Amino acid sequence: MMTDRESYVALNMLPKIGPVRVRRLIESLGGPEQVLSATHSRLQVVDGIGPEIAKIIHDWESRIDLAEEIREANQRGIEVVTLADETYPAALRHLYDPPLVLYVWGDLQERDRHALGIVGSRKCSHYGTQCSRQFAFQLAASGMTVVSGLARGIDTHAHEGAIAAKGRTIAVIGSGLGQVYPPENMGLAEKIASGFGAVVSEFPLHTAPSKKTFPMRNRIVAGWSQAMVVVECPAWSGALITANLAGEMGKPVYAVPGQIDRPSSAGCNRLIRDGAILVTGGQDILDDFQMLPVADSIQVGCGSTSEKPDRSGEATSRGADLPMSDDEQAILQVLDQDPMLMDQLLEETGLALPTLNATLLKLEMTGRLRQFPGGRIGRK
Repeated sequence: MMTDRESYVALNMLPKIGPVRVRRLIESLGGPEQVLSATHSRLQVVDGIGPEIAKIIHDWESRIDLAEEIREANQRGIEVVTLADETYPAALRHLYDPPLVLYVWGDLQERDRHALGIVGSRKCSHYGTQCSRQFAFQLAASGMTVVSGLARGIDTHAHEGAIAAKGRTIAVIGSGLGQVYPPENMGLAEKIASGFGAVVSEFPLHTAPSKKTFPMRNRIVAGWSQAMVVVECPAWSGALITANLAGEMGKPVYAVPGQIDRPSSAGCNRLIRDGAILVTGGQDILDDFQMLPVADSIQVGCGSTSEKPDRSGEATSRGADLPMSDDEQAILQVLDQDPMLMDQLLEETGLALPTLNATLLKLEMTGRLRQFPGGRIGRK
């Protein structure tokens, strides 16, 4: 008998299947293992599954080497996370087409749910480079996880800015982890995986990058992030696809303005014209999320050069002296005895979920709360 976890990996390796078809199959047949063991005739009557797809699934053992894929992932130190695992990121479960599998090089942490995406052009100006690094630095220094795509240009500088702040960053790539793209970012990928976050892919290990894989990667960046920041991009850009996906998911979209005569700024300026929130520094976003100010040394806008990573924890250390709101006091009073699960906190405090999430994040950033194993939240 195969486990659901192994079955998801197998289904993810098959061509022409995908998350939407797998969901329909599971709804009809009961689970991923039942999908792989179903007869050809039973498979092809499922909505959206014809004879060709049914044959691919029925003959799966002759098409892929599941044991070798799992063995190689283990050998490379890559964790394989599937929809059957509790460690699967909660934000991605709500997608219309959630990835069946995530290959994770590095580590995912509970705090990564507080994530902001930063995207932009592969061919960026000096202005875009500075903005990307400084936004990422400010947001990571304040406790947010920076999510981007490890692409050349803005993505690269976003990851580097988060690392400079000694913060966390997630790189979602458009290829398999056995073929990291672009190849010149292999060193950056290794650095991220060594203790600053994770490099993540939904594709089997040796999947080559293609025009199809990058849009798929973009939906994960948008889905994982609580908001999207577009730093610099032309009128036609993959960054705009990611921003539009985030907007369709009901997430805030921020854009950094640029010179009106620069083609590299046309995409951001159009986003602002169409309703995106204009931002000039990381603090603008932190204000919207009702988070503490970043340390004085990193309250800078684009064009400044005053990064000082050694003071990146200053905001948290100063937070204990700030006055608390009624909601914050109510949460701390409920948690006076023992740590609780989120469902318990919702019941005990009577707060709405969005209010509770925002207040917990602020208390965590001020050093008054901490996350315990098993998803429990308690006082420090």
